[in-house]
Amino acid sequence: MQTPAQTERFGRERGARMLPFSLCPAGDLARIAVMLTDIDDTLTTDGRLPAAAYAAMEKLRESGLIVVPVTGRPAGWCDLIARLWPVDAVVGENGAFYFRCEAGRGMTRVYIKPESERRTDRARLADLGASILAAVPGARIAADQLYRESDLAIDFAEDGPPLAAGKIDQIMACFAKAGATAKVSSIHVNGWYGCYDKLGMTHRALADEFGLDLDRDNERIVFVGDSPNDAPMFGFFRNSIAVANFGAFAARSEAHPRWITAAAGGAGFAEVAARLLEARGAA
Repeated sequence: MQTPAQTERFGRERGARMLPFSLCPAGDLARIAVMLTDIDDTLTTDGRLPAAAYAAMEKLRESGLIVVPVTGRPAGWCDLIARLWPVDAVVGENGAFYFRCEAGRGMTRVYIKPESERRTDRARLADLGASILAAVPGARIAADQLYRESDLAIDFAEDGPPLAAGKIDQIMACFAKAGATAKVSSIHVNGWYGCYDKLGMTHRALADEFGLDLDRDNERIVFVGDSPNDAPMFGFFRNSIAVANFGAFAARSEAHPRWITAAAGGAGFAEVAARLLEARGAA
């Protein structure tokens, strides 16, 4: 059976026109049962999680939607998110795992690779990180690297002066030369060994935990994101949405979403949530 990453039925190529989310039909939104969302610069604004975005997640979940963040952030963060946020599960490190925490069951952790392979990958990535810092002046290891299980995050915009586009390209080239997969988010270049992505692990999480199939249930799922590492999700989901700040990275993204919000970051997510709740009669 093909994976969602292989089928990409609703893929929109780079440069495809994105329509204002205000034009999305209410009937399409009324069918939504699952909210998938990136975190950085999708739920957050300027590195902070605004109350409006957090409250929107809570209201969506209370209305009956399954809410799952799908992020490049590390396992340590995702453990907290799964335990404390109003979510049903979380996919982390760009598809390296999913976590789900339930009352009476505790934490379920499902990884794409066993611990022995993750340990080997971490050693290889540590060496690669040192070589990237030597090759690209100004590049730095992301502050959250200590809490990662499967990938290496090189910071270009989170802590310290933003790096120019050419240096981001150099970082990508270093990962490619080492035989690693690399993706650009709004703040980091993330690299790992293997061919997995956000979409593949989302497929597994929704199937294992909620009995959903991404092909069969595509029209019941919405994804909201903001950057090139969201391209597999943008390309697959019929109801794919970017918050307005996606425009800064659109040229780097291999696929574009169908819709784009008027507002950026957390306000853009809240814009999506408000229309979903209205369509469900739960505003």
